Amino acid sequence: QVQLVESGGGLVQAGGSLRLSCAASGRSLSSNGMGWFRQVPDKEREFVASINWSSGAIYYADSVKGRFTIFRDNGKNTVSLQMNSLKAEDTAVYYCAASTRWAGPGPTSYEYWGRGTQVTVSS
Repeated sequence: QVQLVESGGGLVQAGGSLRLSCAASGRSLSSNGMGWFRQVPDKEREFVASINWSSGAIYYADSVKGRFTIFRDNGKNTVSLQMNSLKAEDTAVYYCAASTRWAGPGPTSYEYWGRGTQVTVSS
C-alpha cells in the first residue's frame, strides 16, 4: 500500500509564504512524477503544479505562476511546493498526488493521492 503524506500547511497572512512537502511511504513506488492540487468546498479539485522526473517537465496553473515553485525534495518520491506571495484565494486543502505515467494537469493522470493539508491565507 502506497501512502502519500502531506505536511506544512497552516495559517499565514496574505503576502506570506508556506512550504508544503509530500513524501511517499509504504511499498516501493515507481512514480514518474508528482503534483499538487487544491480544493475548496463545493468546487472541483484544481490543478496547482506538477513535475516529471525523467523529462524534467514542470507545469503550473496560471493562477500560481511566478509565486509557487514545485521541486523534488530529498528523494525521488518526495516533492515540495514553495508558495510565496500568498493570497486569500489560495486558501484551500492542498493534495499531493503521484503518477506512474505522466504528471500533468488532469487529476486522472494520478493513481495515488494524499489526504490533504489545509492552507489558510488571511487577508
